[in-house]
Amino acid sequence: MQKPSAVTPDAPTPIRLPLLTQEWLDLAFLHWAVEPAAVAGLMPRGTVPDTHDGLTYVGLVAFRMHRVGWFRLPGIPYFGSFPETNVRLYSVDAHGRRGVVFRSMDASRLVPVLMGRAGFRLPYQWSRMTVRSVGDTVTYTSSRRWPGPRGARSRITLRTGERIQEPTPLEHFLTARWGMHNMFFGGAAYLPNHHPRWPLYRAGLLSCDEDLVASAGIPAPTADPVSVLYSPGVPVRLGRPARPVTAVPVGP
Repeated sequence: MQKPSAVTPDAPTPIRLPLLTQEWLDLAFLHWAVEPAAVAGLMPRGTVPDTHDGLTYVGLVAFRMHRVGWFRLPGIPYFGSFPETNVRLYSVDAHGRRGVVFRSMDASRLVPVLMGRAGFRLPYQWSRMTVRSVGDTVTYTSSRRWPGPRGARSRITLRTGERIQEPTPLEHFLTARWGMHNMFFGGAAYLPNHHPRWPLYRAGLLSCDEDLVASAGIPAPTADPVSVLYSPGVPVRLGRPARPVTAVPVGP
């Protein structure tokens, strides 16, 4: 069981032969602190909650997926571009690899939802969604259609602020995540990603009406998020899944 890897703002390893390419655009990062014990049972086998100063976090991340493509082929213009809103937790495995665990992934295109569920066993949900920008405000809406719970929703409006020149250690911890852990066919696996350093901005949360967190099996937030960030986005490469060992690592 290895010590968790350092949190680095730059991807630790290039991905020269990507499985998927895509862009993540107009991202809103909302985060609440939670006790690790409250979400430990939601982690894939071989992982535990990753922590920062003794706490772990639940993230509500809304954005636009743009031009998803296979391998090095050009991204798909229609089916590969859509709004998405994810509920995610923070994980670390026995190799010390830090990542995220998706508890729900709402998207507005049915074909990518079906492919993500069937091909990667990801918790994609088909939803009605919009992302609208007016001046320095961005509004993200989502209402779930299938498979459910039907009607699970979110509506987030934020106002973008100044560029962050040097993110805090917590902001790096929440955004510089270079892979995800998931139960693929055959067992738990780690799927790495690579992208440029995040351009991050402070953001003011004007409104947040959501029940996606509770619908994902996580205790519903009872206070304002402890971190609200915005990013115009990055191009992303996803690598091939690597199987982690199943031993439970020691938490950081």
